[in-house]
Formats: sequence, C-alpha cells, structure tokens
Amino acid sequence: MKNSVFLISFLLFIIGISTLQAHPKEPKKNNYLVISKNINQLAPVLLTSTALAREDGDKYGKFYMVICGKTVSDIPGNMQFNKLMEEAAEQNVQVFICGISLKAFQISPDQLPKQVKITDNGILYGFQLTKKGFITITI
Repeated sequence: MKNSVFLISFLLFIIGISTLQAHPKEPKKNNYLVISKNINQLAPVLLTSTALAREDGDKYGKFYMVICGKTVSDIPGNMQFNKLMEEAAEQNVQVFICGISLKAFQISPDQLPKQVKITDNGILYGFQLTKKGFITITI
C-alpha cells in the first residue's frame, strides 16, 4: 500500500514537472527609465532609445522618461520640445511630467503638449518602475 501511494505521488510529481516545462516562459524585455531635471535631455534620450531598440531587437520593451523640477516651467510654448514630443510618440517613448513639479511652478496641464502624461509624483513613479525591473538612470 505504501509503495503504491509513493508511486502515484511520484508519477503526479513527474507529470507536474513536464507540464511546467511544456509552457515556455515569455522572454524578458528590457524596459528603460530616464529621470531628468532638464527638458533639453529629451533629444539625446530619443537617440538613446533608438540605439537601444536596435541593439536589443526583440528584447526591447518600454522606454519612459520622467521630467521633474523647475525645468517643467520651460515646457509651455516651447516649440522645440513640442517637436521632440512628436518624435517621442513616433518612437513609442512615453514622457511623464511630475505633478508635484507642475504644482510647485504653477504650470497647468493645459499648457503641456497632448503627448505627455502626468504622474502625481515623479520620484515615487521612478522607484515603482525600478521595482518592476526597469533599467533606470537619472540625468
């Protein structure tokens, strides 16, 4: 009786392992995050995202940029930034603006290009993305 219980348990274990191996895991993607206090960094960030997409191939995932600090006051009416935001959208680079910075420098979301997203707290958002495995750099 003990042998048959052991044999059945062993067979179920083997079947369980073979079932796990039958479902290949999705390959890990490289997701990137740049946190910056300077909107002029958007141009080199876009060059970097293009180079990494080429280098990573199928492993290239998401590319985010979070902009915080006084530099948010340089965004409204900035035609060069607006043009770069169009390029960012074409490259699937998502640009986030820190809501705390917007409030601190009295910038209304209406004054921002439509492509940007607002995150309540840019620093917190950066930490949350880092915990999710994003490769992060602050410039």
